[in-house]
Amino acid sequence: MDQKEEFGFKELIVWQKAVEFASHVIKKVEFKNSEKKHYRITEQIEASASSIAANIAEGKGRYSNKEFKQFLYIARGSIYETISFLNIVRELGWISKEDINDLETEGLQLNKMLNSLINKLKNV
Repeated sequence: MDQKEEFGFKELIVWQKAVEFASHVIKKVEFKNSEKKHYRITEQIEASASSIAANIAEGKGRYSNKEFKQFLYIARGSIYETISFLNIVRELGWISKEDINDLETEGLQLNKMLNSLINKLKNV
């Protein structure tokens, strides 16, 4: 009888929120207000937003809490990178102030969750 092995990261609420955040970001960067499509910056934003969940998952798959924590730091940096890119495109008028506010609020919540998990791993 085959047993399906589960991926432990899928149980982490922070990973689930990171997937949601990436999805929301990707949906917002269609840049309808830009004459050019700006594929490079779109790809950068999509990559940084997607790498948050990817780094959480990769870290969870490592063999030590020290390694997991390092990937959580990288994931946290990707939140900052994503928000920075979003502010650039906001400055260009490609996304609304309301959209950037919503995404920043979501990013801050995700950042707090990552900080909490990092602090928890420091005490283990």
